[in-house]
Amino acid sequence: MDEAERESGPWRRNLHVLWFCTFVAGMAFSEIMPFLSLYISSLGDYTKAQVTMYSGLVYAADFFVSAIASPLWGILADRKGRKIMLLRSSLGMGISLALMGFATSVWQLVALRALQGVFAGFISNAQALVASQTPRKHSGASLSTLMTGPTSGMLLGPVFGGILAQIFSIRITFFITGFLLLVAFFMSWGLVQEKFKPVAPRPAGEKRSHNPLAAFPNPKLILVLLSSTMIVQFGNISISPIISLYVKELMHNVGPITVVAGIIAALPGISNIIASPRLGRYGDQHGSGKVLLFGYIFAAIMYVPQGFVTSVWMLGILRFMIGISDGALYPEIQTLLTKNSPVELTSTVFSWNQSFQAVGNMMGSLVGGWIAGVFNYNAVFITTALLMIVNLALVWWLIPEIRQRKTATV
Repeated sequence: MDEAERESGPWRRNLHVLWFCTFVAGMAFSEIMPFLSLYISSLGDYTKAQVTMYSGLVYAADFFVSAIASPLWGILADRKGRKIMLLRSSLGMGISLALMGFATSVWQLVALRALQGVFAGFISNAQALVASQTPRKHSGASLSTLMTGPTSGMLLGPVFGGILAQIFSIRITFFITGFLLLVAFFMSWGLVQEKFKPVAPRPAGEKRSHNPLAAFPNPKLILVLLSSTMIVQFGNISISPIISLYVKELMHNVGPITVVAGIIAALPGISNIIASPRLGRYGDQHGSGKVLLFGYIFAAIMYVPQGFVTSVWMLGILRFMIGISDGALYPEIQTLLTKNSPVELTSTVFSWNQSFQAVGNMMGSLVGGWIAGVFNYNAVFITTALLMIVNLALVWWLIPEIRQRKTATV
């Protein structure tokens, strides 16, 4: 699809519909997270150590399978279309989440989380569809706007899920969550339009390259950006498990700790929603590379003092600022992937991005907990800041063109 076709196509309506669908999906994914460990403990007479171990298995099952399955779905999406992948993902995950409400053992829950990982990819496929249908000059703003959908959904999800679990039960909440994904399925089916042109088959005599990056004009840039997704996700997830414990320590175990911890956890998402579209538009006008470099520097500056704060108010301010760096990093990495990938491989590169993100999720949750246990909470923040600096150095060294003024791609 050329630029003229994209400009005249239904990309704006797709953006609005998929913003709402990814909002619903983000809320569905996050609303069960606060009480998943409680649900596990209700499935048997487990010790605290066993609940912790089983919780890790349940969380990891989804990410592990998703990391393997996502590239395969991405290749299929580039051949068959991104809309059908939205339908596959929303229907499959809706069913698997509803089935979790019937689980009677932790191993059934592990299996269903793995099944959820098989069908994962709604948000990444929404990003791929929007990226492939949107004119390149609007891609940064569109992807940044789209990312506020799942971000805001994930912000409201834990609150909504907690209310549902309190009014009904944890099992009923799984059924409601599955229903929300079915809503996304029907909206995607009826309202999203895709002008899809499948990849043309290769001539019979043409040799097929075994290098998956051979079709990309700048393979090194793609590899660095995918690695950046993993590092940024690693840093964010490594902090998530300790936030409530850190808040408890700062409040000296006195006061409404869970409420304050929930607010602190939500603050980066709020600033992300505000900053992402503005930074995306700036990137479209002045170069996505500049926004990406700003994100790394700002993140490193904001992470270090979080490990040394003495009040929950200072932690809240710094966590709010982290949302600004996330608004620069995540969307701009995706924008640069879009601008430097052939249109027919958009789903492939976004599925790779999802796999690297899943690996970052797994490693971050494991390593972050280990660092906090061996050292202290502040070590996690310092480690994350160092990771941002290392990532900045890799981008600066390996992709010198990213430092230059706006070009057609960077």
